[in-house]
Amino acid sequence: MSWNTFGRLLRVTTFGESHGPAIGAVVDGCPPGIPLKEADIQPWLDKRRPGQSRHTTQRREPDRVKILSGVFRDDIITEQVTTGAPIGLLIENVDQRSKDYSAIRDKFRPGHADYTYEAKYGLRDYRGGGRSSARETAMRVAAGAVARKIIPQVEIRAALVQMGPHRINWDNWSWAEVDNNPFFCPDAEAAKVWENYLDSLRKAGDSVGAVVEVIATGAPAGWGAPLFARLDQDIAAALMSIPAAKGVEIGAGFRAAELTGSENADEIYIHDGQARFTKNNSGGVLGGISSGQDIVARMAVKPTSSILAPRRTITRSGEETEIVTKGRHDPCVGIRAVPVAEAMMALVLADQFLMHRAQTGRG
Repeated sequence: MSWNTFGRLLRVTTFGESHGPAIGAVVDGCPPGIPLKEADIQPWLDKRRPGQSRHTTQRREPDRVKILSGVFRDDIITEQVTTGAPIGLLIENVDQRSKDYSAIRDKFRPGHADYTYEAKYGLRDYRGGGRSSARETAMRVAAGAVARKIIPQVEIRAALVQMGPHRINWDNWSWAEVDNNPFFCPDAEAAKVWENYLDSLRKAGDSVGAVVEVIATGAPAGWGAPLFARLDQDIAAALMSIPAAKGVEIGAGFRAAELTGSENADEIYIHDGQARFTKNNSGGVLGGISSGQDIVARMAVKPTSSILAPRRTITRSGEETEIVTKGRHDPCVGIRAVPVAEAMMALVLADQFLMHRAQTGRG
């Protein structure tokens, strides 16, 4: 299976399947001398970990990460640091229930990659989707934690801003509230609505989509490139690589199509000797290069395809049939996509930082 590696100078390769013995990642290109231990990675994995509320899959995975290589510590170097060698990361799978999928081994689940994997490879791992499972994203979160250590000056945060038809009130935005509810929702009132809404969907055996907004603060002007390594291009590709992602917009995004040029352009002025902008319709990226403003992206996540409602499908032999997907699934996969979106933004920005430094000699 090809194309399991992401990045240019900071390269991340993930491996493993949803129901295999373990999942892992190799992070190559991390500069040496950066303090890194498992405790630096674990808090980010804990944000994504399943089974933390009734609103996510009840698969019980502790997601304890192990660093296998790429770090060193002795009597002289008292703090464990990166060596510049590839960093090996591993998480054991401990709560697989492959028998949940035995009834559908010869059926293609609508909305999943079953049919296309079979068409491409001639076979597929039907146990939770194998490589197509969102289980793989735990390693992206682990790798993203390493990337954050490379660019500590940048703060990366994400929140769920829409669930189904229900949007937050942006006037109520509070980052503190994101950690106070199981939805990573910055609006306490919207979180109450979502709770009842998701309970009703779960009882009906259905699911719903969502929108995640991710914001990076502290990236200076100058990261990126004008053409084929554009910062916004890389962000869009990174977010679209997340399972279930179906759309990405930067800044004003599709709303920019409704604006005039005078409304959309972010006017520039000087404050305390520094360039400032009146708005941020650009999402912090101009001409593929960061402007120094907050970098803002949004990702649309489709509803979880595994639902209890019967759906029409076909078998591997081409017969029409029905399917009900049993097991432990997220009624809104967008919830646990929030820390994954943060991780992918971190990987892009760390990679762009290293490329900028290599070309210009500046951070």
